[in-house]
Amino acid sequence: MDRDRLQRERVVLRRPEPTDAEEFLAAVDRSFTLHAQWVAPPSDLLAYAAYLRRIRQRNQFGFLVRRIDDGELVGVVNVNNVVFGGFGSGSLGYYAFRGQERKGLMSEAVTGVLEHAFGNLRLHRMEANIQPANAPSIALAKRCGFRLEGFSPAFLYIAGEWRDHERWAITAG
Repeated sequence: MDRDRLQRERVVLRRPEPTDAEEFLAAVDRSFTLHAQWVAPPSDLLAYAAYLRRIRQRNQFGFLVRRIDDGELVGVVNVNNVVFGGFGSGSLGYYAFRGQERKGLMSEAVTGVLEHAFGNLRLHRMEANIQPANAPSIALAKRCGFRLEGFSPAFLYIAGEWRDHERWAITAG
């Protein structure tokens, strides 16, 4: 596995490129009701270009998740705000696109990104901040070995309001 491409049994993860914009934005559009209260993915060309610039920074990693069998776009996994060195930590974000959820594909993708983070990036800790009512996301975090560590009121600004989040984390080893 390298920084740009991770392969699992049923999915492959790779860095988003400008050529993915049309397909990505169509997936975001059809998934609006699935994402509306949980996450605000890039929804136009300017926001997508800003996303690409952000994940090209040394402390940001972004992956599109695709099914191996047909190349269908499944979702996104990001490792944000990585701090290397003694802290060795990053913040995990993920979302599936409509029609790809609840198939185990995102669990496979997140597991691959965690292996990459703990192995290649030599991080010690990954944190996922999840809204308490987002049961599918919490279930995914649990399947991947995250543990609940706490509660953060008004933690992230999403869809026009500050939203409470639970802090889920996993450490290497």
